[in-house]
Amino acid sequence: MAEHVVLREVGPRDGIQMAKRFLETGRKLEWARRLAAAGIREIELTSFVPPKVVPQFADADEVARGLPQLAGVVASALVPNLKGAERALAAGFRHVNYVLSISEAHSRSNVRRSTDEAIAEFDRIAALKETEAGRGMVLGVGLATSFGCTLQGYVDPQRVFEVARRVAAGGADELIVADTVGYGNPAQVKALLPPIIEIAAGRRVICHFHDTRGLGLANVAAALDAGVRAFDASLAGLGGCPFAPGATGNIATEDTAFMLESMGFSTGVDIEALLDLRRDLESWLGEERYSGAIAHAGLPKTYRPVR
Repeated sequence: MAEHVVLREVGPRDGIQMAKRFLETGRKLEWARRLAAAGIREIELTSFVPPKVVPQFADADEVARGLPQLAGVVASALVPNLKGAERALAAGFRHVNYVLSISEAHSRSNVRRSTDEAIAEFDRIAALKETEAGRGMVLGVGLATSFGCTLQGYVDPQRVFEVARRVAAGGADELIVADTVGYGNPAQVKALLPPIIEIAAGRRVICHFHDTRGLGLANVAAALDAGVRAFDASLAGLGGCPFAPGATGNIATEDTAFMLESMGFSTGVDIEALLDLRRDLESWLGEERYSGAIAHAGLPKTYRPVR
C-alpha cells in the first residue's frame, strides 16, 4: 500500500478572500461538492470574519447550511476570534481553524492585536471545548508567517517554537505551519518542521505553503522528508493575504497532487476532474491571478495515479 498524503483544499476560503467578484453561495457549494467528487476529503469551506472586513464571506451561515451535502468530507471554517468560533459552531461546523501570526507586525495588521493577545484569544476559543456548544470541536491553529514576514522581515524560529508549545499545551488539536507570504525555502522547512513535529507530540502537523517566489512545491518535498503528511493547497493556485503586501497564491492543488502521485504517494485525487472544475471556476470568478503548470502543460502520457 502506498503511503497516503492528505490534501486539504483551502480555495473556497483562502483562495477567494481577495477575489474581485463575489462568488454566489450556490457556486461555492458546487465547488465543494465537485472537490469531494474529485477525491478531496478535507475542505476549508468559509470564514466567519466580519463581512465589512472580507465581504466574500458574508454568506458564511448560508454556506454552512450546505454541510449535509458534503457527507464524507471534513469541512472546516477559519475564525479570527472567539465570536467567530461561536458563530462557526452555531452554524454546524465541528472543525475550526484559528490563525495567529508569529510576526508581531503581521498580527497587528491582520487582527489588530499582538501575538500574545492572539494567544490569549486562542485560550478563550479552546475553552469552548468544555461547553455543550463546543462538544466534539476539533481546533486547528495556524502559525502564520512562520518563515518570514513582508512587514517585519525576519521571524525568529525560537518564537515559532515557543508559540507552538503554548497552543499545543493549551488545547490545539492540529498545528498548521504557514508560510503566509512565500518567504520559506527547503532548508528552512527542514530546520523548522522536526522540532514542531516533536512539540505536536502526535497531533497532526499540516503545512500551508504559498508559491509567491516559486518554491512552494520544493517546500512540500522538504516537508515530506521531515515527516509531514498533510498539506493545504488551492485549486488554480488562488489565494493570498489581504493584510500582507506581496502575498500571492497558494500552491496549486492539481500540481501538488501530481507531484505527490508522481513520487509514489497516494492522494486519492482525480486530477482530470480538478482540471475540469478549474475551467469552470475561472469562468465564475473572471479575471484573477491563476497559476499552476498542469493546467497548461497537461498530464504526461507516463502519468499513472497511485492506488
